[in-house]
Amino acid sequence: MSNFTSLFNSYNWDAIVSDIYSKTNADVEAALQNNKRTLEDFKALISPAAKPYLEQMAQMSNALTKKRFGNTMQMYAPMYLSNECQNICTYCGFSLTNKIPRRTLTDAEILKEAAFLRSKGYNHILLVTGEANKTVGVDYINNAIKLLKKEFANITIEVQPLDQDEYELLVKNGLYAVLVYQETYHRNEYKKHHPKGKKSNFDYRLETPDRLGKAGVHKIGVGALFGLEDWRADSFFTALHLQYLQKTYWQTKYSISFPRLRPHTGGLEPKVVMEDADLAQLICAYRLLDEDVELSMSTRESEKFRNNIINLGITSISAESKTNPGGYVVEPQSLEQFEISDERSTETIAEMLQSKGFEVVWKDWESAW
Repeated sequence: MSNFTSLFNSYNWDAIVSDIYSKTNADVEAALQNNKRTLEDFKALISPAAKPYLEQMAQMSNALTKKRFGNTMQMYAPMYLSNECQNICTYCGFSLTNKIPRRTLTDAEILKEAAFLRSKGYNHILLVTGEANKTVGVDYINNAIKLLKKEFANITIEVQPLDQDEYELLVKNGLYAVLVYQETYHRNEYKKHHPKGKKSNFDYRLETPDRLGKAGVHKIGVGALFGLEDWRADSFFTALHLQYLQKTYWQTKYSISFPRLRPHTGGLEPKVVMEDADLAQLICAYRLLDEDVELSMSTRESEKFRNNIINLGITSISAESKTNPGGYVVEPQSLEQFEISDERSTETIAEMLQSKGFEVVWKDWESAW
């Protein structure tokens, strides 16, 4: 099997939905009792039938996370380099159709933003751009990595999908990890939300983690954007993708993120609402499926929710995030990609974590580990 697409095409979305929603209490109890859980167990744990078992799932998830990660919590910050984008995406403030001022940071501006984040203690940075190949293509990203590799121990990117040789170049120059979300694994719904631009190519995006694995990227982050389609089905396909990648590129580390639709310019109302209890259930289900995968929570979520969810399996969180290019120092009023919910300072988040018994880690785990 050359890539994930072959495996993905052997599954039927509607059949997976039906299977998940047909799970019973007995299926959930069997899944909870298993020491080594399967994707069938995962279906049960994300099903409506598992709702009454959330407290038990939470306790088990907490225990597994402490066993594997101890009481550490990794802190990271996103740095938005550009809001220029050639894609039309119905859910994004940077979409080509939104008539907004566009901005791409210069070298000097990148270093100013970096200096602010380093002053806050961050040693792990996430670089984010829109998808505009001519202005923020691989040359721009490569230059940014070269600028910043002396400033930060770990550099992660969340940018347009690239070819394998382009990822190899970035790895050579200091790239540590790449986040690439499929948004939704529902092929037809994906097309509705991405009608124009390179991102409209479903299969190219689906095969991006394969190119990353072949390029030797140290860590790959996957996930779906909750609100576009049935969150349970999207989560199953994310888990299927994760297990395929772990088997195929076994030397690579993996993380999962949990973005829910947030308000933005040209806003899209969620097709499916994911409640807080649903997200808590899903986080626990992922931890019960895989005790080694890193689970990340952004400032999209509320202060109250983040305070509680960190005990259920999360291993990394962002703080004081700005989703606009230059948002920390250079141009705080430029357009955001989406609205932040938890606006507390880095210091406040760190104090909260320490008060709950966590050791705050300011960079990603060492490559040598």
